[in-house]
Amino acid sequence: MSEAASSGTAPSLKLAFTFALREMRSGLSGFYIFLACIALGVAAIGGVNSVANAVSAGISSQGQSILGGDLRFQLNQREVDAQERAFLESKGRVAVSANMRSMARLPNGSDQSLVELKAVDGAYPLYGSLVTTPAGDDKTLFGEVNGVYGAAVAQVLLDRLNLKLGDQVLVGGAKFELRAVIGNEPDLLSDGFGFAPRMMVSLQGLEAAGLVQPGSLVEHSYKLALPAGTDEAALTAIRDEAKEKFPQAGWSIRGRTNAAPSLSANIERFSQFLTLVGLTALIVGGVGVANAVRAYIDGKRGVIATFKSLGAPGWFVIAVYLSQILMISLVGIAIGLVLAAIIPYVAGYALQSVLPIAAKGGFYPGALAWAALFGFLTTLAFAILPLGRARDVPATALFREQGFEQRGWPKPAYIIAAAAVIAVLCALAVYFSYDRRIATIFIGAVAFSFLVLRGVSVFVQWLARRAPRVRSTALRLAIGNIHRPGALTPSVVLSLGLGLTLLVTLGLIDGSLRQQLAGNLPERAPNFFFVDIQSRQVDEFKGVLQKSAPNGKIVSAPMLRGRIIALNGTDVTKMTIAPEGAWVLRGDRGITYAKNVPENSALTKGEWWPADYSGEPLVSFSAEEATNLGLKVGDTVTVNVLGRNVTARIANLRQLQWESLAINFVMVFSPNTFAGAPHAWLATLTDPTSTPQEEAAVMRNVTQAFPAVTTVRVKDAITIANELVGQLAVAIRAAASVALIASILVLGGALAAGNRARVHDAVVLKTLGATRRTLIKAFSLEYMLLGLSTAIFALLAGSAAAWYVVVRVMTLPAYFQPEVAVMTVIIALVLTVGFGLAGTWRILGQKAAPILRNL
Repeated sequence: MSEAASSGTAPSLKLAFTFALREMRSGLSGFYIFLACIALGVAAIGGVNSVANAVSAGISSQGQSILGGDLRFQLNQREVDAQERAFLESKGRVAVSANMRSMARLPNGSDQSLVELKAVDGAYPLYGSLVTTPAGDDKTLFGEVNGVYGAAVAQVLLDRLNLKLGDQVLVGGAKFELRAVIGNEPDLLSDGFGFAPRMMVSLQGLEAAGLVQPGSLVEHSYKLALPAGTDEAALTAIRDEAKEKFPQAGWSIRGRTNAAPSLSANIERFSQFLTLVGLTALIVGGVGVANAVRAYIDGKRGVIATFKSLGAPGWFVIAVYLSQILMISLVGIAIGLVLAAIIPYVAGYALQSVLPIAAKGGFYPGALAWAALFGFLTTLAFAILPLGRARDVPATALFREQGFEQRGWPKPAYIIAAAAVIAVLCALAVYFSYDRRIATIFIGAVAFSFLVLRGVSVFVQWLARRAPRVRSTALRLAIGNIHRPGALTPSVVLSLGLGLTLLVTLGLIDGSLRQQLAGNLPERAPNFFFVDIQSRQVDEFKGVLQKSAPNGKIVSAPMLRGRIIALNGTDVTKMTIAPEGAWVLRGDRGITYAKNVPENSALTKGEWWPADYSGEPLVSFSAEEATNLGLKVGDTVTVNVLGRNVTARIANLRQLQWESLAINFVMVFSPNTFAGAPHAWLATLTDPTSTPQEEAAVMRNVTQAFPAVTTVRVKDAITIANELVGQLAVAIRAAASVALIASILVLGGALAAGNRARVHDAVVLKTLGATRRTLIKAFSLEYMLLGLSTAIFALLAGSAAAWYVVVRVMTLPAYFQPEVAVMTVIIALVLTVGFGLAGTWRILGQKAAPILRNL
């Protein structure tokens, strides 16, 4: 050994690697938890990013079908004029469609349903295929026969109105025959979230229905199919030419490479969340790595002592065992990568009917390499500290069978090295995140949680150390085990606390949202929203409502659609906007005008304009959104409305009550701004005392008297929102369970790592007369106390985190759910007692003589 050591560093490294390979001949015993922790984290990170890449690739490869063309020009509340139409037709084939919400009602007036109406021309679809049952061409599906137009509908509409193919419904002033069920709508994703069942008709049918009136909320889409081989540069050139020739057109232009931006953004966000959850699982698994390394090194004390006695330097010992640990980690990483590579194929088949993910999945080396790097860095970071302790233990102490638990922190060099690796790990996670701010907060919260959990374990040990002496021998042993040197308390609290806290937080947030949606919100919200009321019909419409709901409160407001195109004269497309305010600039917004301050609003800065104001256009802006956009009183906002750019100065800021679900607008303009502009009205009806039968009568009376007015029952919308929240909560909890699984693995590893000390304790106590029953009772009480302490912390920390998210971020009232508390305690006790006794039972069967000879 001394000869090898004296021959130089390179031979010694080679010798260290040789020893590492020889020691690994004994297999992976003791490293199964280690492997599971690494594999789980790597699989989660690699699988999530692979699926995200697969979906993005699907959107990119099928961009033409998803968008419905190579380019899409969309206008709100107006159609293209002759010059604009000529420009579009000069570039390629054009398909025209119109989207709006309306009411489909039975001919006898007994029932009706909100529908997402889509009217198409004969060129639809330019790309992809419209799949219906039965199949048919444009004339067969949508043509007019004896004054009745055809329609293809979603199956849910047939179920909701108890209809079958061949039946007829009324939409606006026209009659439609239901001729087919829609199986696949190629450009559905690019149209965004559908609030109601789809109903597809022809443009001629929409015109016959009389739904498109001045100010109606209708989106006109013009989709272009360009000549084959047209590249992205040509698409950009057409887009720029359109903006240059028609600067005030106000159209939204989208290309095939950005066919579904909202879907892509949501996939990015959810991918980031799952990646961070996977990283959390990996970091929690790092604690399992540290436990496994410590236990493994503890079992190699004799070998380490021999190395040191023969003159091996400390770095040689580190090299031998770090080589082994890194090689074993490669096995775990390989297992995780195999699972991660399989996940896109599984997701492909599971999601192909919902998302445009390639049916055969895909192999994404970048995502897998990213996960492998995370796994490697995690292993290295959490293996350094226990290895550092092993390096500094004298050979004499190792030969006396003293472990590493009694020693404090290793030398500063090892602490700095571990901190540096963790810093690199966190920096990479933040750098490659969709939202770096959220990633930074998330990682900071995890780091803070680790420190807090460490403090909790110290506090629990402090309490146990100062607990009064009890008469029960088993309880006295249990309390002593909690605070003795090498106790399981830090490992159990740290491993289980983070996973339970995460589940408590998610459970309480979900419960508060459900309580808000199912309880308080419907009590405060209006019963109905009415859209597309023509200006000439407002008084007559209010009369019908008052007659149908004499106790109801009616609120109405004029409504137009406009897109913010500039702030203080700067094009918004050239500005960097914080994510909190970006939604205001995304697409068209509802806008209004008013003489007085609207209900549910309170001025925070500036002054309201006089009722007879006639000066430059002024606008009142929502205070929170103005802050997010960096706006203040006196700044200017340019909005495109009906193909005209209007620049208004911000006169004041308002605080809005969005949670009331009443009529609220981000922007309220002075009345002179849109004088003479065609527009419709929006109205709400609030009647807390109304019954379902009375609400049905209101819908029926309004639909029959004003067939072009769209009626939205708020309770139905809340029900849909509640279902979506429930589905999202299930998905998030399933994702977060990865962290809990990692916590369980680490818990099992921590208990297994403490088995050696348990063997000594059990043998000595049995020798002194303790019975198996006493020992089982003592160990059970110890595990119960640890589990209960961890559960209490998880409830307190999770409740605080949930309260902050619900009250401070969502600005909603928070509610505590007792069932969450009970479930947390049960999970904690079952896991700690179950895992603890599973390992302890084998220990109690150990023979005393072999153990006593080594004490």
